[in-house]
Amino acid sequence: MIPQQPVYLEDKVDEIRQSGRLDYRSQALPTWCPGCGYYSVTEGLADALNDLQIQKENTVIVSGIGCASRFPFFMDTYGFHTLHGRALPVATGIKVANEKLTVVAIGGDGDGFAIGGGHIPHAARRNVNITYILFDNGIYGLTKGQVSPTSAIGFTTSTSPFENRDTPLNPLLMLLSYGASWVGQTYAGWPHHLAGLVRQALEHPGFSYLHVLSPCVTFDKTDRTYQNLDLAVRELDSDHDSSDLALAMQAATDTSTPALGLYYTSQRETLGQALDQVALRAGAAAESASLG
Repeated sequence: MIPQQPVYLEDKVDEIRQSGRLDYRSQALPTWCPGCGYYSVTEGLADALNDLQIQKENTVIVSGIGCASRFPFFMDTYGFHTLHGRALPVATGIKVANEKLTVVAIGGDGDGFAIGGGHIPHAARRNVNITYILFDNGIYGLTKGQVSPTSAIGFTTSTSPFENRDTPLNPLLMLLSYGASWVGQTYAGWPHHLAGLVRQALEHPGFSYLHVLSPCVTFDKTDRTYQNLDLAVRELDSDHDSSDLALAMQAATDTSTPALGLYYTSQRETLGQALDQVALRAGAAAESASLG
């Protein structure tokens, strides 16, 4: 048996510094609970931005309210901390105002699918050229552990002391049915897989939705834990056809053993391209009217 080389903290820190991804991190240290899956997403996004050489001054991170809301403070890019559930409309406005910007919306399952649930279908169907990264821990963590739209049946919390009886939403099925042109799923416990999918999502021309399974280590000791997810998650089948919408929907129905990877992708007109066409037609109509 070949002995493993010891990993020293100083060597690991030097490796991270030399990678360049720390350039995308701010001086503010994250304040999430130790072990929170959000740390993996922070590193994954910084890694992806660095790999793609996306300039910090051309990047905007938009958040709502919840554990994910302070995400912009931990990145050395432009940021916008919005109201509860309103990250997507603000991100849409930023992208429409300046198409050259890379815009990333960040949120949690409560922020995105409860308070902000009405905004998701419209961002998806309009194919706004932004990336939406949603941390799904199946609980309201910031307010100390209440059921969320993705909490499991039988989950006991302060707002469901006699067990939650509401059927959880299926975010992947929802986004696929709404018309999102890129839909993927990853897991905070697989950081390299997560970083790779973030890169793909950022490169996609259109609305990309990345669903991140992320345990709440403080308020969920029974359901969505690292121990449970480590045993349950798997990669999408190697022969999965990401251009087949029906196949993607079928794969999304298996929530007992969540599959990780790119479920679906397609190419179609973005909101920015559509608005350009509207502007051209409006200009032509105005010129025609002035002539006569």
